[in-house]
Amino acid sequence: MIFTKRMSLEDKRFYSHVFRLVMPMAVQNLINVGVTSTDVIMLGKVGETALSGVSLANQIYFILSLLYFGLTSGACVLTAQYWGKKDTRTIEKVMGMSFRISILAGIVFAAAAFFFPYQLMRIFTADEAVIAAGVSYLKIVAFSYVLSAFTNVYLNIIRSIEQVVIATVVYGTSLAANIVLNAIFIFGLFGAPAMGAAGAALGTLCSRAVEVVIVVFYAVKINHVVKIRFKDWFVKDKALSKDFFTYALPVLLNEIAWGAGMAAISAIVGHLGSSAVAAHSVAQVCRQLSMVIGFGISSATAIMIGKAIGEKKEELAREYGKKFVKIAIVCGIGGGLLILAISPFVRSMLNLTPLAKSYLTAMMFIMSYYVVGQSINTTLIVGVFRAGGDTRFGLILDVGVMWLCSILGAAVGAFVIGIPMPWVYILLCSDEIIKIPFSIYRYKTYKWLNNVTR
Repeated sequence: MIFTKRMSLEDKRFYSHVFRLVMPMAVQNLINVGVTSTDVIMLGKVGETALSGVSLANQIYFILSLLYFGLTSGACVLTAQYWGKKDTRTIEKVMGMSFRISILAGIVFAAAAFFFPYQLMRIFTADEAVIAAGVSYLKIVAFSYVLSAFTNVYLNIIRSIEQVVIATVVYGTSLAANIVLNAIFIFGLFGAPAMGAAGAALGTLCSRAVEVVIVVFYAVKINHVVKIRFKDWFVKDKALSKDFFTYALPVLLNEIAWGAGMAAISAIVGHLGSSAVAAHSVAQVCRQLSMVIGFGISSATAIMIGKAIGEKKEELAREYGKKFVKIAIVCGIGGGLLILAISPFVRSMLNLTPLAKSYLTAMMFIMSYYVVGQSINTTLIVGVFRAGGDTRFGLILDVGVMWLCSILGAAVGAFVIGIPMPWVYILLCSDEIIKIPFSIYRYKTYKWLNNVTR
């Protein structure tokens, strides 16, 4: 009886801690989806061409954002465990290394989007009207890429030391600014010219600037635990650099390859017509909406397990892993039911062609089971495995299954065999289901549990 009561108290503490971490991150994820949804809803009112052009153009930033996420997620393998040791100086050095790489990447992507927007859009579609809308968007939004580099790195790394509320404040303010500015610039309110797709880009650029201002104020005036030191951007620490690239590089490559895979999926869909692109854009927003808690769970998993390992509490890390897997299954099922529930409402509110609506119906059903697999895999690969320094397995599994199974199969089905669009989409979304048994098997071996601190 005493043992049961003690365990019950531990469970209450566990779920209370999870709630305090997950809720701000879930709200943050919801806000990020809100930014995307704003563009989809407003441009959906303008027309299918503008919606499709911006959706495809955003694949460039999507890949870049995954590079940022991969970089910081890999860095958090170290920072979460060093947080367990309370070694904040090393965390500052890891942050400096991350800034150096992310800002360089932001400059490269910004230059490509500004100087070669037409060539980039041609990768995703051959429709000249869609390309023109995408080009007008890219030439403005390119300037936001470097701003995002700074914001993403800082907010993701301080998340690993359990400072999660500030990101909610930053992105909440950004969302409010984005909604107002998008409405003004897209539709030409208050005497401004109606800019359409270009207006969405200008609204995004301004909201990114707002994010940077808030982050700088917080970093300088409020956060005294971990400081931004410009000299750390050029820090020379051979041992730490070796650890950084040992654990961060596989994660970075994983996210880039996964992002390139998602871009390849958009390219396949893009060559199947603007109706398919528009429906895919909406389905992806709904998927992101259904996963806001699931992504928060995976981040909380990485934080709590990484900290436990850094504190040399390996048995506690194992126990956390078991509980988070159960939570991921419940969240995945809930997300799938949410997609099915909102599907009729989404179809009715957007100005889509009958063909696009029929595609959307099929895609929403596919997404309803896809998110169950994604919730489980994300919690294990991004949360559990990375927290323990097991970053190579995720790279091999994600890249292998996505490229050799779903993308290759869909490309052959679409362009060689010529199967109908819904079947192509089933193949494109098969990777998360295929990965489940491999992820669970790896979890049960406990090969992921490693202390990577010095």
